[in-house]
Amino acid sequence: MGAMTVRMAMKVPLLDLKAQYAGIRAELDAAVHRVLESTRFIGGPEVSGLEEEIARYSQCALAIGCASGTDALLLALKALGVGPGDEVVTSAYSFFASAGVIVNAGATPVFIDIDPSTYNLDAHRLEAAITPRTKAVIAVHLYGQCCDLTAVKAVCEKRQVWLIEDAAQAIGAEWEGRRAGSQGTFGCFSFFPSKNLGAAGDGGMVTAQDAKLADRVRLLREHGARPKYHHALVGTNSRLDALQAAILRVKLHHLDRWSEGRARNAALYDRLLEGSPIGRPYKDPRARHIYNQYVVRLPDRDRVRERMAERGVGTEVYYPVPLHLQACFAPLGHREGDMPNAEAAARETLALPIYPELTEEQIRYIAATLRDVAEPT
Repeated sequence: MGAMTVRMAMKVPLLDLKAQYAGIRAELDAAVHRVLESTRFIGGPEVSGLEEEIARYSQCALAIGCASGTDALLLALKALGVGPGDEVVTSAYSFFASAGVIVNAGATPVFIDIDPSTYNLDAHRLEAAITPRTKAVIAVHLYGQCCDLTAVKAVCEKRQVWLIEDAAQAIGAEWEGRRAGSQGTFGCFSFFPSKNLGAAGDGGMVTAQDAKLADRVRLLREHGARPKYHHALVGTNSRLDALQAAILRVKLHHLDRWSEGRARNAALYDRLLEGSPIGRPYKDPRARHIYNQYVVRLPDRDRVRERMAERGVGTEVYYPVPLHLQACFAPLGHREGDMPNAEAAARETLALPIYPELTEEQIRYIAATLRDVAEPT
């Protein structure tokens, strides 16, 4: 057996939204009832109220609600005029939407490898990837930690390309004291239920400092119509429902407390895994990490994951195939070995439960189980 023998079996899911709901049930139920009574299901004061609150929380001038985090990215690209013939640079290691939206906008994704310590795009590789066709950079803040925005912004400004922050996993995260989503031309957020700030379904938000660009996103999300039935642009239907906005407004009041709980849980994991061969997350001293995920590294990740599941511990692999090796991007001509850091992360990373409702007993069980199955006998 490994260094920390596990004696008592326990079942710990990767995520427990029931525990979250139990803690704020009365507030959420009241918010949903308020919307049902109002019968204002599309737009209205709940959506505009959330937009104002998210803008303030994220240190941005404006925020525009939309149907999903994916749509937030796509609307941002379209608002900047990105289309056929353009290139957009992004990370080779992220959720599919970071690259899929580039193709859906009619442009070509250009992938760069990641920093192996943070899993964010390697800012030192960015400038070499920019060509005369590059229109924008989508900088992903993966797992709840901002990428090196100082370096990324400097390159974008030097080469005069737009910067879009993919902050889908990073609401409330900070880089040198400034919130995720506040330093790019646009910030894009997801409210998928598993996020630190999660809706009861899909939802997204675009943040901006520039009023004209924000207004373009606002126009695009409602078929490009203003006034109604008069279409200045060809947009789409990507609105945030009032029910989701009301739920998110309740949760936003708890977000910092939850993020602090995740950070405490991460610190406990760090202590419990200290001295083991298991790779722990790196926290950049310039960043506020909100731990949307707590990701460890193991050379035999798949075997360890199976053994963890046998002992009742839920885990997840984010992400088993890097973007440049996805079948749909085969026409770009990438081969295995092109992005070695992204490929290694896809083979070796494993996300552990990190939600704030975890008890110390559960975290100790998870860490002990992990060490028991991962460490050599």
